[in-house]
Amino acid sequence: MAEIDDLPVTEFGFPGALRDTLVAAIMEGEKTSTSSTLVEYGVENEPLPVVGERYALVDSDEKRVAVLEITDVQQLRLADVPWEHARDEGEGYESVAQWRAGHESYWQSDDMRGFLDDPLFTVNDETIVVLERFVVVSRVAAA
Repeated sequence: MAEIDDLPVTEFGFPGALRDTLVAAIMEGEKTSTSSTLVEYGVENEPLPVVGERYALVDSDEKRVAVLEITDVQQLRLADVPWEHARDEGEGYESVAQWRAGHESYWQSDDMRGFLDDPLFTVNDETIVVLERFVVVSRVAAA
């Protein structure tokens, strides 16, 4: 699939069990949204996503497995993330509070703090998060 080789890569979580779970949920159509802190984009001077852009989704082995297209992007305070977004992350959350607790744990993890090079990084109600919605445009056929 030539198109996928030419696209920038998108990663969900860090390689390992979490990424494997998230990629599976995307491939099964259960996960159609995701969240990042705005500060994450600044670490690698990465531009914010734009509606209509396409990315190659990679698994834990960095293998390109699907093409995703961005359908919506918003920036909101963490306190303002709506239930619909949390639900559509496809991770089984039953409330926004449960979604937030899971994301706070991830964003304040050693892995994320290492990525951000900030051992004291924390989030609060005022933290700006980037909310993305996407669709799977195509999948790479299993070998």
